[in-house]
Amino acid sequence: MIDFTLPESIAQQVSMAQMAAEHIMRPKSRYYDEHEHEIPWDFIYAMWPMMAEQGRKDLEALKKPKDTGDNGKPKRPKTTNMRLIHIIEALSWGDAGIYLNLPSGQLAAAAIQAAGTPEQQQRFLPRFAGDKPTWGGMCMTEPQCGSDTSAIRTTAKREDGHWVINGTKIYVTSGSRALRDSNGLVVVWATIDPTAGRAGMRPFVVEAGTPGVSIIKLENKMGIRASDTAMIVFEDVKIPLDNILGKPDVERTSQDEGFKGAMKTFDATRPAVAASALGIARAAIEYVKEVLKKEENIDIRYHLARHKLTAAERDVIDMEAMHKAAWLLTQKAAWLMDQGLPNTLEASECKVKAGEAVTKITQKAVEILGPLGYSRDYLVEKWMRDAKINDIFEGTGQINRLVIARRILGYTSKELR
Repeated sequence: MIDFTLPESIAQQVSMAQMAAEHIMRPKSRYYDEHEHEIPWDFIYAMWPMMAEQGRKDLEALKKPKDTGDNGKPKRPKTTNMRLIHIIEALSWGDAGIYLNLPSGQLAAAAIQAAGTPEQQQRFLPRFAGDKPTWGGMCMTEPQCGSDTSAIRTTAKREDGHWVINGTKIYVTSGSRALRDSNGLVVVWATIDPTAGRAGMRPFVVEAGTPGVSIIKLENKMGIRASDTAMIVFEDVKIPLDNILGKPDVERTSQDEGFKGAMKTFDATRPAVAASALGIARAAIEYVKEVLKKEENIDIRYHLARHKLTAAERDVIDMEAMHKAAWLLTQKAAWLMDQGLPNTLEASECKVKAGEAVTKITQKAVEILGPLGYSRDYLVEKWMRDAKINDIFEGTGQINRLVIARRILGYTSKELR
């Protein structure tokens, strides 16, 4: 039976995250929106001790053999992903862009956990649980290929005892900070065989300070402006042979191992993106209700039939229904992953629902509040700008709908495009 009840230890962490969101992030939200690329050190130093301590606990858990029952399922299921989505939701309520500055490895750590061997996990992940804040990034998107990962042109060739990487990556979250941090790293998805399509994809760890890596520019964005988003060029970048994540056998196979590694990463990160979206949505809903109560003396009358409500009340109830449906889907996707069960369908479902919900909810919030919502004196217009990216990155809404359809109908990517 699905149980979304949070253990007390996790509830305490979520409460701390909500306090940081309210007292550290929200008061600086407008400032960092207007000072793009400035690092929010006050937030980072407030959150890092808790995140690093939890990272050390997670590393210790990875070393232990799985404690399974007769059915092969863990006797004591993990709560890693449920904890993560609740913390992300709370921090994104404070500010989604500032949250993305959290130096926890984020996408890089997710890729290492999804595609790396146990030895590689113990080699790379400890740097995200040390005394010093450390960033990681994941390099997937390229100028000529966004959602179509089979079109990746960045190459990795084996030469003279090294992998040599060449290519350009764009929209790398925390890419600049990861490569300017002496202990940072990025996970680069490249092809070992350009003729093999997805079967040739493999993830490689490139550590900060590696010669040939250049940060070309930082993006100026519509929303989540506090987030560091970089364009990175790799020119004859030499890395050790064992920096390829996963099995050392890189021969072309019919199993699409590299592509499966990428998808496992997305199975882990899509619920996190959905949680961030829903933190923004919650902020917008709460603010609308607060203003309606203060300015119009409107309390939402949940006990009345719909036709007896005002238009504003009906809108708020619809916003809350969209939010609740997406949040339940997100929790289910995270819960399944903690149980060691497949969650590809649910991860895409919650990503689609949350991306759509936060876009509609923030737009409706601006609409309900009128000039007040459109004014830069308040954060509602910012939340609307921050919201849209959640329908784009980690797989666009359209791509995730394709994933859902293929899973439900039993089609392959070639059969349903």
